[in-house]
Amino acid sequence: MSSADMQVQTGTVTTSIPARLDRLPWSRWHWMIVVGLGTVWILDGLEVTVVGNIAGRLSEPGSGLPISSAQVTGLAAALYVAGACTGALFWGRLTDRYGRKKLFMITLVVYLAATALTAVSFESWWFFTFRFLTGFGIGGEYAAINSAIDELIPAHFRGRVDLIINGSFWVGAVGGSLLSIVALNTDVFAENVGWRLTFALGVVLGLVILLVRRNVPESPRWLLIHGREREAEQVVAAVEERVREERGGRELPEPAGEITIEQRKTIGFLTIARTVFADYRRRAVLGLSLFVGQAFLYNAITFGFGAILTTFYDVSTSDTGYYFAVIAVGNFLGPLLLGKLFDTVGRRVMISSTYLLSGILLFGTAWLFDQGSLSAVTLTACWCVVLFFASAGASSAYLTVSEIFPMETRALAIAFFYAIGTAAGGISGPLLFADLTKTGKVGDTVLAFQIGAGLMCAAGLVAAALAVRAERRSLEDIAKPLTAVATP
Repeated sequence: MSSADMQVQTGTVTTSIPARLDRLPWSRWHWMIVVGLGTVWILDGLEVTVVGNIAGRLSEPGSGLPISSAQVTGLAAALYVAGACTGALFWGRLTDRYGRKKLFMITLVVYLAATALTAVSFESWWFFTFRFLTGFGIGGEYAAINSAIDELIPAHFRGRVDLIINGSFWVGAVGGSLLSIVALNTDVFAENVGWRLTFALGVVLGLVILLVRRNVPESPRWLLIHGREREAEQVVAAVEERVREERGGRELPEPAGEITIEQRKTIGFLTIARTVFADYRRRAVLGLSLFVGQAFLYNAITFGFGAILTTFYDVSTSDTGYYFAVIAVGNFLGPLLLGKLFDTVGRRVMISSTYLLSGILLFGTAWLFDQGSLSAVTLTACWCVVLFFASAGASSAYLTVSEIFPMETRALAIAFFYAIGTAAGGISGPLLFADLTKTGKVGDTVLAFQIGAGLMCAAGLVAAALAVRAERRSLEDIAKPLTAVATP
């Protein structure tokens, strides 16, 4: 136990720490938070994309693994997502109990170790096992990272920053696509070497992120609630001093109000469950709807995009990376260009419209595909447009569940909705989609498109009715902490 943990003292305290964090102007310190925490999604994007693009090569003789393409895009993908769901729930509870920083360091180490061991796979069972464990680490990242980001980023910037960070998954996807082109080129690397190097590069990038992440502090909001207000004060005071120096010594705006809380070392699981599913029932329905819709669309269809190109358009497995790089760019541009609107136009309008637009456009793409009107290039272009809006919507699902529940439940709420929604669409999706695409029948693939489009539209309608107007509001205003004391 650390000396800090031994100094925990609980009681009732009145503080302006949350308001002091929210009134900070954007600074280099905030960029450090973004780099240290947010860039892990680049690794996740690299992982998922590489696996989808190397599926064809892994199934070829000489790859070093006795595995089929359908097993890579189906079973291995489903195991990765199952690991992520399990990891989210396991690490999410620990994140709320033991702090954001401890867990986002541990989960990254787990992720890196599993990725390194995937690179040395020699049998199918080994590959499947460490795909599950890689997902187990990344699932914990989703809970710990989104919690920390929302609690450290000022309210005025929270929406756009959260969307862009979650959307950075697609920067990794672009890198993974281009990397797979080189790695799968047998003139450069042997058939049983190139795909292993793609995983090894992920480990190298992850170690760099680990070094940066060491400088990210614990969330002052978490410290405050768990009886460590002295540490919380030290963190916030140090940040304020850095920002003042960056502003040439100018004083910061006055914080807007205080909050009184009754500190506790731990919050019971039953209290958390009752809060999320009884006190915030409508918000729970919203979170579940958003996650199911985006999880099926992304985990079912993008995992199998390479298989569609090779099956229906005779695109070489060595060239699928070019096409995936294009749709990955469209995915990243969505949160990047639309993110600010979630803070200005508002959450309800933007969440519902991005879900509905992507669903409607996907229905149109399915119809054109069914009519035989698309080539590999035009199908990719259609997907690029669909995913421009879908990516902003999907990123907003993580933003939504991380800000609409009380702070004491935040990490576990993220974990739960991610796990349940992703299990519904992300485990069944890849398995179903792999079966549909390998038949080579246009109608089967059209059906998969239509299911994804229907779920996105349904989630958009739920958001239109239930989305919370959380733009530019403090987390404590959106959802009162369980430890908050009512003021007379």
